Amino acid sequence: MKHILFTHPYFLGLDPKQAEAGLPYPPLGALYAAAMVREHGYNVSFFDTMFARSPEEMLPFLESKRQDYFVVYADGFNYLTKMCLTNMRDATFQMMRIAQDWGCTVIVSSSDSTDHLDTYLEKGADFVINGEAENTLMELLEALEAGQKDLSEIKGLAYAAPAANAAAATKKTPSRPLMKDWETLPYPAYDLVDMDQYRHHWIKNAGYFSLNVATTRGCPFHCNWCAKPIYGNRYTARSAEHVVQQLKRMKKEYNFDHIWFCDDIFGLKPGWMKAFADAVEREGLSFRFKIQSRADLLLSEDQIRDLARAGCDNVWMGAESGSQKILDAMDKGTTIGQIEQATHLLKEYGIKPSFFIQFGYLGETREDIDLTIGLIRRLLPHEIGISVSYPLPGTGFYEKVKASLGAKENWSDSDDLAMMFAGAYPPAFYKQLYRYVHRIHRGQLARHYMLELWRRPYRLSVARLKKMASILYYLPAAHLAKLKLQHLDH
Repeated sequence: MKHILFTHPYFLGLDPKQAEAGLPYPPLGALYAAAMVREHGYNVSFFDTMFARSPEEMLPFLESKRQDYFVVYADGFNYLTKMCLTNMRDATFQMMRIAQDWGCTVIVSSSDSTDHLDTYLEKGADFVINGEAENTLMELLEALEAGQKDLSEIKGLAYAAPAANAAAATKKTPSRPLMKDWETLPYPAYDLVDMDQYRHHWIKNAGYFSLNVATTRGCPFHCNWCAKPIYGNRYTARSAEHVVQQLKRMKKEYNFDHIWFCDDIFGLKPGWMKAFADAVEREGLSFRFKIQSRADLLLSEDQIRDLARAGCDNVWMGAESGSQKILDAMDKGTTIGQIEQATHLLKEYGIKPSFFIQFGYLGETREDIDLTIGLIRRLLPHEIGISVSYPLPGTGFYEKVKASLGAKENWSDSDDLAMMFAGAYPPAFYKQLYRYVHRIHRGQLARHYMLELWRRPYRLSVARLKKMASILYYLPAAHLAKLKLQHLDH
């Protein structure tokens, strides 16, 4: 049977912000695909780019044994790969050239390759898989192994097809329907990555070990800035029991402390959350976890009680803006009142609410920005993740701004924060706004811990003292950042 070398397109070292944080997760999407291919009898190796310094580090995998296929499989569960960072794209092209030089058939599956088929084929990909990729990959491998020349019946595929008396043209086959039941996929091939390296980074930088798990694929909501090139708007979920059995096995094999459920929307299916909490308790599992959700899905006290019962520690909520006008323009489908209600309910049950915030959307004024800052001050989320509006191909937002896009269409890394269309303010304003809001928030948190100590002095700890002491930095830092922001505003 032929040999297949898998990899993924994310190099932690090429993303300074994330490298400094040092909290990497295994490339879950690629590990699912590798497990499926291996289950079908192929010899599988894995080059984990996460800790690699350069694409050349894949050479030992090519030198040690002949690799017939080279598969670049992006982790579709990770927002960093959905953003299509150019540092990762360039490194991927380099890996593709190396593999091609060694005689490998190159196959790519990613959000970026889906959006830029011709570019990836020109750079050396023999095949690009569009959409959910596991079944397409298996069909393609089986067809190539059988010497099949006509691949037009394989759904979800793009490749350069020779044309008579002309240059090869891109052939794109019809889309493949999403799997209705992805519980049929095997357990991810965690054994192919060095889990000790992941553990080391987490213990060093966070003091605990976290792993990622997906319970769903897709998102049924229609925010007009959100790209969904892999799973689309269809929402499929594994049963709560199936997820808990995976967690039970992972706990035994890797003894994690914490889980990031990396679904776009966690626990949307009616009754799922209760079934999950019941199964966690029944199996005697004890761990903390964080999820991503929407404000309008966090309004049921029963749901929040079940989340807390299962061990939820942190909910990342797509708050986006403190201006209802901007939420409506985004087709977000949520209200400021729902954000407030959800935040209070989560805090009531001991769950930390965290906010995704987005500045720079079309039509946003200084008044809208101030409303967002006011929302953060008023609700005091545990953490905030701030971005500027990011136009991705295939979205309604992209269509609205594409006429004003410059030459730069993607960030180089996750700390780039460049405005890629003509916003209301210059790019320097938004970078300073990012600093200002973070400093305000951290100063507010420090003040909160001081008040908590006054009310509950018995909860004093070294960690809390450090957080309180940070107010000595963040209050003057926020004031200075505000002055700079005002200068840029004028």
